[in-house]
Amino acid sequence: MRKKIVAGNWKMNLDYNEGLSLFSEVINIINDEVTGQQEVIVCSPFIHLHSLTQLAKGYKVAVGAQNAHQAESGAYTGEISAKQIKSTGAQYVILGHSERRQYFGETNELLAKKADTVLANGLTPIFCIGETLQEREAGSHFGIIKSQLEEGLYHLDEAAFSKIVIAYEPVWAIGTGVTATSEQAQEIHAFIRSEIAEKYSQQVADSITILYGGSCNPKNAPELFAQADIDGGLIGGASLKSRDFADIVKVFN
Repeated sequence: MRKKIVAGNWKMNLDYNEGLSLFSEVINIINDEVTGQQEVIVCSPFIHLHSLTQLAKGYKVAVGAQNAHQAESGAYTGEISAKQIKSTGAQYVILGHSERRQYFGETNELLAKKADTVLANGLTPIFCIGETLQEREAGSHFGIIKSQLEEGLYHLDEAAFSKIVIAYEPVWAIGTGVTATSEQAQEIHAFIRSEIAEKYSQQVADSITILYGGSCNPKNAPELFAQADIDGGLIGGASLKSRDFADIVKVFN
């Protein structure tokens, strides 16, 4: 049975003390109110990682980073390596978020290298894929998602691929307040799973966790998470409010 996961992405928000304060609220609410087997992850800015992993000890919350460099080490001023992330105690890394693709020019080829490095350092990639509004309106969204899978992940063997968490981001629904309908989201999630089955096997496809990552909130999460192929969410804005984030997590109770 595949994991149900709710992962928060704080993006470039919260100073050091604000992050610790929010995380403390989150872990205490989760500890008191979450009764299911769902996994909870908070992906914070780099400045918080070590402190959050210390606070998380004894609680049912894991910590992740929002990016990692493709090289193991070297003269890459301002970058953070997977080894450095691993040393903080973090367990996850978001790769290929639409904002990284859009603002920093990250390509599928680059993300394939990042996935290799993250996996080699014992971290779990949360690998983001998804289409823009223009691509959806042009009817090319299925092809875009297929190419993101093929060029970003399909070089991995079955054992390595099975360690990936995939997040589907309809780019047109991120930070806009617009959410894909549950039918639209389920259609893409089912497509992703069918593509994985064709490349690897139905068994692998059925074991991969696929998250929805487009303006998910406490009101729409129950309907989205009820879909057969949606295994949770990658939560942006709502993860900055402890009660909203916890209420999304509690959908799986």
